[in-house]
Amino acid sequence: MNYNVDTRGFFGSFGGAYIPEMLVPNITALQACYREVIEEPAFQAEFHQLLRDYVGRPTPLYPARRLSKKLGYPLFLKREDLNHTGAHKINNAVGQILLAQRLGKRRIIAETGAGQHGVATATVCALMGIECVVYMGEIDMHRQAPNVQRMQMLGATVRAVNSGSRVLKDAANEAMRDWIANPEDTHYIIGSAVGPHPYPDMVMRFQSVISEEIRWQLPAQTPYTLPHSIIACVGGGSNAIGAFARFLDTPEVALIGVEAAGKGLDSGETAATIARGREGVLHGSRTLVMQTADGQITEAHSISAGLDYPGVGPQHAHLARTGRARYVSVTDEQALAAAHELARLEGIIPALETAHALAYLAEHDAGPDDPVVLCLSGRGDKDMAAYSEHHRKEMSF
Repeated sequence: MNYNVDTRGFFGSFGGAYIPEMLVPNITALQACYREVIEEPAFQAEFHQLLRDYVGRPTPLYPARRLSKKLGYPLFLKREDLNHTGAHKINNAVGQILLAQRLGKRRIIAETGAGQHGVATATVCALMGIECVVYMGEIDMHRQAPNVQRMQMLGATVRAVNSGSRVLKDAANEAMRDWIANPEDTHYIIGSAVGPHPYPDMVMRFQSVISEEIRWQLPAQTPYTLPHSIIACVGGGSNAIGAFARFLDTPEVALIGVEAAGKGLDSGETAATIARGREGVLHGSRTLVMQTADGQITEAHSISAGLDYPGVGPQHAHLARTGRARYVSVTDEQALAAAHELARLEGIIPALETAHALAYLAEHDAGPDDPVVLCLSGRGDKDMAAYSEHHRKEMSF
């Protein structure tokens, strides 16, 4: 079974490039050159030098001893929260800014939900001296205010999106409109493994550094050669596909993605696209989409701004369809409880996105000799308001 992109830009029946005519030259140019450019030795040398000296890679593979004891199996946390800017998003942002420079682009646009991709994009634009515009839903701007302030301090223009549900989906819509209006001088740095080909494949390639490091870190630090399983949260799916990438052709390693069930799979307020979606087109690719019977995109809900998206990357849709990866879901309340547990047992405050993956651990079937790796995709500074509110509610009972 082939789990990677084909020459037409599809992962099985998912993917492709469903785009307006105005974007055809940009997308065609990217499709024609992205592999050649990013595989050049000079590109790879600069990319890895920045990952090492600027981002701070490799990130640790940390044995969570107290949590492992409670769970009954060895748990290792891949500490993407220790990257510069506090999440895995910087890996892709570094790669795409180098690509944009080589394409001669003078302006960068991005969408963001939780704000981590926006911060990462603003950071690399400041580093390279390139104009940066970030689109962010008005609701997300309120619940992720610290990241808005960080983007502004880094020199980015943050544009509030007031249309639709005013969250990540709508920010992506506005970024696409901007790109259509400014196709010649602008590069759109998409933050997740979504969008028209070549973005899902390109983001996977830049994020695959996560699984490359896991492959050598685990045997270097432990008696284990391979993980029993790898677990990661999934919205669009960039941290998960980065953690899965170098294990796709290693069937003995289980791959598990954790979606946001929101208030429950059957509540009508969920973001669990693989569990509740159907095939459709969203933001330029054919994938699984949460939609009505007549094909209208439905509102997603998650307490986590980064998982509040009604679609999923086409490679994840393919992995789910083929059975190579398994996708589960947890609710808002389960994620909040899991975040507090990690803080109290390991002294690590995770992002709300990562907290969804943590919440699944108690249900995971593994034994005392089965090493489990969880991608700790980001730190929880941005989510302290939500955590504090949850703690106040707990204390009131």
